[in-house]
Amino acid sequence: MFRISQFIAEIDTPTPVGPHRSPPGPVVIWNLIRRCNLTCRHCYSVSTNTHFPGELSTEEIYRVQDDLKAARVPVLILSGGEPLLHPDIYAIARRAKSMGFYVALSSNGTLIDASNIAAIAECDFDYVGISLDGLGATHDRFRQQQGAFDASLHAIRLCRDHGLKIGVRYTMTRDNADDLPGLLQLVEDEGIDRFYFSHLNYAGRGNKNRAEDAQHKLTRQAMELLFDTCLAYRRRGVHKEFTTGNNDADGPFFLHWVRRHFPQQAEHIAGKLRQWGGNASGQNVANIDNLGVVHPDTMWWHYPLANVRDKAFGAIWADLSDPLMAGLKQRPRPVEGRCAGCAHLAICNGNTRVRAQQLTGNLWAEDPGCYLTDAEIGLADAHDADRLVVKPFRGMRHEAPHRYA
Repeated sequence: MFRISQFIAEIDTPTPVGPHRSPPGPVVIWNLIRRCNLTCRHCYSVSTNTHFPGELSTEEIYRVQDDLKAARVPVLILSGGEPLLHPDIYAIARRAKSMGFYVALSSNGTLIDASNIAAIAECDFDYVGISLDGLGATHDRFRQQQGAFDASLHAIRLCRDHGLKIGVRYTMTRDNADDLPGLLQLVEDEGIDRFYFSHLNYAGRGNKNRAEDAQHKLTRQAMELLFDTCLAYRRRGVHKEFTTGNNDADGPFFLHWVRRHFPQQAEHIAGKLRQWGGNASGQNVANIDNLGVVHPDTMWWHYPLANVRDKAFGAIWADLSDPLMAGLKQRPRPVEGRCAGCAHLAICNGNTRVRAQQLTGNLWAEDPGCYLTDAEIGLADAHDADRLVVKPFRGMRHEAPHRYA
């Protein structure tokens, strides 16, 4: 995750640059349930409105919570599917809060209404993230349910009015990029605390629909808008959080933006970006799916590490005998192609590896989602025309076989 607001603040009030550090345990995104009342076009878990057998029981979830606490995990993000469909979601959340976890709820928002908002508020979530992938009909098309936008916006207002920290999550593709300015205006008008911009990653339905990914030009324009918007809020003295995810090229691109607008702060920002360190999959971010299987992050559902039913989470996470985990934890990572020669590798850490693997089979190949030019990443022999091209998904038999070592 790239915290734009944090780095914008460093322009005005710089803090000392320190070494790159990892927290004692990873943030855990936990898919408590796979069932969902929506069928979103970019869903990494390919959720749908049906029961999925074999999911962790509530008692097993409690045991794993104890396990995660022992592994010094600081944050639990309760997700799905739609987590509000879990029959014990409130008890699970309250127990996690009582144990001292930072607890967030990741919801599509359509099931939050007057009948359950009090119970949600009583859980005292540290943060509630609700997805909006456009305005009105655009969002409804992405979520494949008419009226989804109105229901989610109603949920945002309910959470806000009950004193919960609320945020909007938006995944951009070429089909909804035009709605970004309107969504940012909605964040202003509705008094929303946080805006999370997600780049499309090629997992689940996101991989099947990867032909809809935003072009590099659209991505650059969107990031410029986010940087400018975040800066404007700071200049007004209004606190709003802006973050991005699933494309750590945002860090180097921000550095280029700073060099243009605040050249006197560029060296300091470069140091703070290296301290951040870029992509944290397999390091500072982990995923547990509905069956108890641990993955390097939510975009790696096609790669199981081990199951918390069989092995303690801390032992799974520390096991470097797994070739994928060994590579993800390595600094610098053994990336290839233009990523290997990138001047910003210490900042982005090679970006997410999922897109490269889905297109080439090689998880260390160049990331096709990197929207910086060859010149911007410091390649002496710049040939942007030679970039890896995103080809539409045509079925698994047409995909390159995955290799991990």
